[in-house]
Amino acid sequence: MAGGKETPRQKMINLMYLVFIAMLALNMSKEVLSAFGQINESLEDSSLNFEQKNSKALEQLNIKAQDQPEQFAEVRNEAVKVVEYTEELYAYLGDLKAKFEASVDDPKDYETMDKDAFVSEYFRKGDKLKPEGEAFLNNMRTYQEKMTALLGDADVYAPYVKTINEKFSAADVNPRDGGKNSTPQNYINYHFVGYPLISTITKLSNLQHDLKIIENEVLSVKLAGQLTSIASMDKYTTLLKQEKGAYFQGETFDGSIVLGREDASTVPSDENLKLNGRKLVKGTDYTIEGGRVKLNVTASQLGDQTIEGELIFKQDGEDVVVDVNQKFQVIPKPNQAIVSADKMNVVYRGVDNPITVSMPGVPENKMQVSASGSKLTKLTASSYILKPSTGKEVKVNVRGEVDGSPFNSPPVTFRIKSLPRPTGTVRGQIPEGKPIGITKNALSRSPIGAEFENFDFDISAVVKRFSVRVPGRPAVTVSGNTFDAAAQQLLNFANAGDVLTIFDIRADVPGVNVPSPTSFEVQLTN
Repeated sequence: MAGGKETPRQKMINLMYLVFIAMLALNMSKEVLSAFGQINESLEDSSLNFEQKNSKALEQLNIKAQDQPEQFAEVRNEAVKVVEYTEELYAYLGDLKAKFEASVDDPKDYETMDKDAFVSEYFRKGDKLKPEGEAFLNNMRTYQEKMTALLGDADVYAPYVKTINEKFSAADVNPRDGGKNSTPQNYINYHFVGYPLISTITKLSNLQHDLKIIENEVLSVKLAGQLTSIASMDKYTTLLKQEKGAYFQGETFDGSIVLGREDASTVPSDENLKLNGRKLVKGTDYTIEGGRVKLNVTASQLGDQTIEGELIFKQDGEDVVVDVNQKFQVIPKPNQAIVSADKMNVVYRGVDNPITVSMPGVPENKMQVSASGSKLTKLTASSYILKPSTGKEVKVNVRGEVDGSPFNSPPVTFRIKSLPRPTGTVRGQIPEGKPIGITKNALSRSPIGAEFENFDFDISAVVKRFSVRVPGRPAVTVSGNTFDAAAQQLLNFANAGDVLTIFDIRADVPGVNVPSPTSFEVQLTN
């Protein structure tokens, strides 16, 4: 038997066969002929059982190759060749047996199958082999050459290659009783010529039986070897599994090192993946590379992202579903440095103060921002409007959350200041250390204003009242921001070159106490 894996039953058959061969030199009895027939039947039954086992093994490989072609296609193709080479010789030997059995009236009457003439004449003519004899040797050698080439020199196949070379080379054989100088005999002469017909048929059945055993064991090794290769530890890599997406300084890191397969031949037969509920498209959003599902999605949305779905693998013709439920976090990409003046944490009372609030590593939807005693309005992801009303300072508080763990950032304190004193203007002109030149007619129609010079906020003040003085005349107070009738009459007493004073200006910004704007002078040009 091949590979030294003979069953007790097969060992008994082989022993009996050797015993009966030895008895051929004696006067062959009918009981011995019948015993050969029984051995032949037993070998044929055993070969049939192996043929059924081998067929199931190949069927199993075909299923696995269909489900997982990257892993099993090559092994299946080699197994098909093993079956093909075996079947070629097995069928040829079967045809020979059929011809030999047809030479007698009843192939089951073993006691009449004691002659060797038909076999000898089939293979030989005189001392030379006929074409039929050469065909037998060629078929044996062809099987040997094909199988040894296919199995190669791998250690795992060495026992089977050895058995094939010993039993199917059809090489010349040294006689058992010959000495060192004995002449080797032709394989056919040694095994078949001069033996009873039933002995030859049994010998052919034994060769068929050996073929099926070798076929069975090689198929088993190929399937088992591939399964071992798939499960081999060199297919694994280490992965870091984290319970959270981020950790705070001083917090215990509770990640785990786990084993994950990294095998280019282990690929799903189908995928059903979604990112935040959106179905991912193969080839666009992800590809299969080296046994991995490589994602290619744009991280456009801030915050926690969820990839869920399933990977489907084929196993024995059935779908095996592996659930996917993973999360990752998207945080804002820094695009500028934050530089602040330590002594300039100032906001102005009663007006809209724009401020920016962000927390590195924390998405906008995981932040809560509040201000003590002041109105705070959110505009965009990180832009807010702070409008303090009373007090000398305001604290801005930020509370963040990462992976469900909240934390409070130290509050940021701003000093509250009143608006600066605006500068009085006429026609939008600001005095620059000297009177503003203007015609009498233009002054009578131009509005008096209040300008916040070099102020960062876009604030407009509305003048509600002002006073005007003409040299040598009592001052006149005007309600509103333009000359009224009394001011127009006063203006009539002024001459070209006179310098008039605009003072006691009162301006208003809704909801804010505005200091009195500065006074200024104008000089009439006509």
